Amino acid sequence: MTKKPEDLRSHRWFGVETMRSANHRSRLMQLGFGQPEFRGKPVIGIINTWSDLMHCHGHFRERAQDVKRGVWQAGGVPMEIPAMALPEVFQKPSTMLYRNFLAMETEEIARSLPLDGLVLMGGCDKTGPALIMGAISMGIPAIYVPAGPMLRGNWRGKKLGSGSDVWKYYSELRAGTIKQSDWNEMEAGLSRSAGTCMTAGTASTMAIAAEALGLTLPGAASIPAVDSGHARMAAAAGSRIVGMVWEDLTITKLLDQRSLDNAVAATMAFGGSTNAIPHLIAIARRAGIAMDLERFDAISARVPLIANLRPNGDTHLMEDFFYAGGSRGFLATLAPHLALDAVTVNGTLGAQIEGAEVYDRDVIRGLDNPFYPEGGVAILRGSLAPDGAVIKHSAASPEKLRHTGPAVVFEDYNDLDARLDDPNLNVTADSVLVLRQAGPQGGPGFPEWGMMPIPKKLLAEGVRDMVRVSDARMSGTSYGTCVLHVAPEAALGGPLALVRDGDMISLDVPGRRIDLLVDEAELAKRRAAWTPRTAPQQRGWTALYQRTVGQADTGCDLDFLERGEPSPEPEIH
Repeated sequence: MTKKPEDLRSHRWFGVETMRSANHRSRLMQLGFGQPEFRGKPVIGIINTWSDLMHCHGHFRERAQDVKRGVWQAGGVPMEIPAMALPEVFQKPSTMLYRNFLAMETEEIARSLPLDGLVLMGGCDKTGPALIMGAISMGIPAIYVPAGPMLRGNWRGKKLGSGSDVWKYYSELRAGTIKQSDWNEMEAGLSRSAGTCMTAGTASTMAIAAEALGLTLPGAASIPAVDSGHARMAAAAGSRIVGMVWEDLTITKLLDQRSLDNAVAATMAFGGSTNAIPHLIAIARRAGIAMDLERFDAISARVPLIANLRPNGDTHLMEDFFYAGGSRGFLATLAPHLALDAVTVNGTLGAQIEGAEVYDRDVIRGLDNPFYPEGGVAILRGSLAPDGAVIKHSAASPEKLRHTGPAVVFEDYNDLDARLDDPNLNVTADSVLVLRQAGPQGGPGFPEWGMMPIPKKLLAEGVRDMVRVSDARMSGTSYGTCVLHVAPEAALGGPLALVRDGDMISLDVPGRRIDLLVDEAELAKRRAAWTPRTAPQQRGWTALYQRTVGQADTGCDLDFLERGEPSPEPEIH
């Protein structure tokens, strides 16, 4: 124990003999706390992102009680504090619009209240990164409790994967190979319990990344939400954060270049979501650690994909991953590519995974028998994306990884929605679908529109994948040859804004290129004639977001949140 009770942040509120502190103590007593219950003990803020519309966190009211049990048992004082929920399916136009909002809320909750440590309860795609970003900026001890994946889906004896099978079977519905009644029946089997998507989507990707960063207890990333082990993990996290406060093990002491590289390696070996790239860049920049697109590509080139999960594979889901050895078995397999001396909430990463085993080598492959020879995501550059773009090539069609075809351009998603299924649309299987006005500013909020549907007339011909290019993101549960995060985005006048129907676009994933095959003189004419759209949102959070948000290649944080010295502790008067 390196701290004394008088060193606690909360001591300034409760431990001194002033009129103001007496008032603080009185208000806790108003809540039913006796002074021996809270004086001289670490006060732990449990940041709970539960809501009635947060489907992934439906179990968090119960889990908060488990965390509290652990805090009490370790001699701390738990205080549950609600924070904005970011339900991926319901919140429009995009939860990414509100990631930085929740990060700022987390930081300000922690700074303004008498809290000595934080338990961060998140899981649904943007909540984990947001909570971690806010905790980094605040700088006090923090531990992450991921929500855990939901149970496997089921329809007529077939395993269903949330997201992945939505896109798959909706294409079949549009193609006429299944009936509306089949689709409606399948809906009821897709999501069978509380928890995040049980594919290798963004939620599980970021949980794996958080464990590799050292911010969770061993194995926390893969425990299914409704497994009793999840409740035990939550209670253990509550106990551990009390110890971290006494040890002064702040979140900034856990994060360094080793831990960020571990998170990138784990993401690539997991075949994880492309969304992890802006999230991890934003996390790194909050912590003052160098992280750019080239570092992702370099790590991806040396780390094989070893998790055989949808949407990369076509069989296994996160429940299978857990039974096969879970995140500990996965990280232990990946150990030769990790810095095992990196510090975690519970010792070194090497200590976290020591003795872990894998029980099904079809689900978690060995390094000598990977599912894919390199990491799941590649970074592209070229005349169409001078600041970079990404593709999840492990979930793309191999024959399309080198492709040149004519552009079919959609000005925005409304345009795509109106014209995509027009039988007179000039499109073939060789065309490249282009969507713009879907980036951080253009969306606004960088929505998940990048997995554009296949035109209906091509579905009828048996086409199930095409090259698609946009400044949007796509769901981590998605698949297909989708080039995403094109930067600079079209709303800023990037090259994507200049593409016209019929322009030839060349994709070369092995060569890490995406090029617009139009000569510079013609592009200069188009650039001179281009004018930006007027943003429809002129006030409130969205206006602030659009004025200050960065591009995809820099993590999409707000400029005033990622720069400057840490805010000082509040004065107490």
